[in-house]
Amino acid sequence: MKLGNTEIIGKAVLAPMAGVTDRAFRELCMGFGAAYCVSEMVSAKGLIMSDRKTAELLAISQDERPMAIQLFGYEPEIMAQAAKIAVEYSSPAAIDINMGCPAPKIAGNHSGSALMKDPPLCGRIVEAVAGAVDIPVTVKIRKGWDHSSVNAVEVAKACESGGAQMIAVHGRTREQMYAPPADWDIIAAVKNAVSVPVIGNGDIYSAKDAMMMLEKTGCDLIMVGRGALGNPWIFREINSQYDLERPVSPPGLYERMAVMNRHIERLCQYKGEKVGMREARKHTAWYMRGIKGASKLRVLCGQLSELSDMRELTRQALISALDLPDNPSESLSSK
Repeated sequence: MKLGNTEIIGKAVLAPMAGVTDRAFRELCMGFGAAYCVSEMVSAKGLIMSDRKTAELLAISQDERPMAIQLFGYEPEIMAQAAKIAVEYSSPAAIDINMGCPAPKIAGNHSGSALMKDPPLCGRIVEAVAGAVDIPVTVKIRKGWDHSSVNAVEVAKACESGGAQMIAVHGRTREQMYAPPADWDIIAAVKNAVSVPVIGNGDIYSAKDAMMMLEKTGCDLIMVGRGALGNPWIFREINSQYDLERPVSPPGLYERMAVMNRHIERLCQYKGEKVGMREARKHTAWYMRGIKGASKLRVLCGQLSELSDMRELTRQALISALDLPDNPSESLSSK
């Protein structure tokens, strides 16, 4: 399918996740076949105020394209100005508007999922941004604010009227956060109510989940969030399943460790070793899921401080998973 002038190849999109889907992770997932990716959310107001950290979130490498820049805010004029800056700075494939973040510091400031309370405002924001840039504008919404205000269809229609060219729907209300099973029926309802492409989001942890969502909702693309954590090859598996190619086997232990190390090396390359290794603690813990002795390995993950520590973590993971004898003389601390 096409989004503006951009060809979207594949069915699985990497979801934006603050503090997680940074450049290193986006490049990794795109390398495994993600159709496109979305930046961590960027403050529209911070961008206009020339905040350095905010501007850093706009950087797009060639390995990440096609990629959308996601903005959050609630003032149409501010959002429009920020969108112009983002387009000039990084030439993204699209501007995505965050109408789904449930975090108190975002929703409590009238942004993110709080916008679901005001469908007309959602439409005005999209209209302002779409009128300010010459690339597609997309939105990411939720099922609604709470169980008594399930209004994803109404919000989606308002966004479409404002000029949105694609809509991603997370099948949970803000009240539900991420806990209960996602409601895929609301995704189907939005798909039936609008004429633009719809992305389904929520509870995609395997290629089987992705195929079930596509079949049940009729959505055009699926968005993978937490299911990609420590599992970037999920995009390879989804593409193989969708294209009816020979099924791709899950990664073996050695591939998992190799990908993990490549990921953390790139993380340190982009953010520096001190910051990179602090962030590596959560990523490596996700890579340990399903490995024998994972709970003890996660303790080691929480102690990472230098890139060289990755050798010892990898060694311990292999020892634990393969029941190999531990040779203290090979430990990092003895070298």
